[in-house]
Amino acid sequence: MQEQIEAVQRMQDYIEAHLFENITLADLAAASLFSPWYAHRLFVRQTGMAPADYIRRFRLSKSALRLRDEPCKIAEVAFAMGFGSVDGYQRAFRREFGCNPSEYAAHPVPVYLFTPYGVKFRHIERRPVMENLKNVFVQVIEKPARKALIKRGIKAADYWTYCEEVGCDVWGLLQSIRSISGEPVCLWLPLPYRKPGTSEYVQGVEVGVDYDGVVPEGLDVIDLPAAKYLMFQGEPFAEEDYCQAIDEMQASIQKYDPAVIGYAWDETNPRVQLEPIGTRGYIELLPIREKQ
Repeated sequence: MQEQIEAVQRMQDYIEAHLFENITLADLAAASLFSPWYAHRLFVRQTGMAPADYIRRFRLSKSALRLRDEPCKIAEVAFAMGFGSVDGYQRAFRREFGCNPSEYAAHPVPVYLFTPYGVKFRHIERRPVMENLKNVFVQVIEKPARKALIKRGIKAADYWTYCEEVGCDVWGLLQSIRSISGEPVCLWLPLPYRKPGTSEYVQGVEVGVDYDGVVPEGLDVIDLPAAKYLMFQGEPFAEEDYCQAIDEMQASIQKYDPAVIGYAWDETNPRVQLEPIGTRGYIELLPIREKQ
């Protein structure tokens, strides 16, 4: 089984590295080290879709972000993203997101972007925290007053239980909303921000206080005040070691006393978790206040 998972992961890695090129089944088979027929079968079994559908959805989501963030022509985006014709791109975009590219470029609305989760991450076991923690970078930062569009869970207290309750697709929706912090966030909400019967842990996106865009169905809007945070950032890690990176960082945070720099923990503001990305290291932000 592990050999098959690693083969599909190699195909996913190849697709990401060559996304805007012409990718053939022979290319994927070579990456998988299996025959084209067996490579295709493995890919469908592990991802739930054919390689062609996976590539199409991946390209369409990348194109949506470009249309959202850059002034560009539809034809330019279509060909840059590897589509053979503008008409084909427009039809595929409408099927995927329910609107045509020109409409979306003029008025970007939240859409469910495709998130290409690596299959190897579905089979990772959490390992004990290492006794010798790696280096942790700590910095005081300030967040402005803002709103957050959040998707609540039920009883979730961390990423793993939240995904079991809510699923993973919400992250693609949040990524489609332009954030003042550049990416979606995960939050541990203090009691005043929680509704009865909802979770402490939520996922969301931070937007400006003047946000008047679409609020997707199922999401709530909360107002967050300006606040100071301590940002904890760990060393880069192998992507498959993200569970260990989180556990090690949280163990390190538990030992940290903000009084050494003149602060105390602020329990009135949400704690923030960023997406674990190996190349930058795991990041959490904890709210602080001046020590009295």
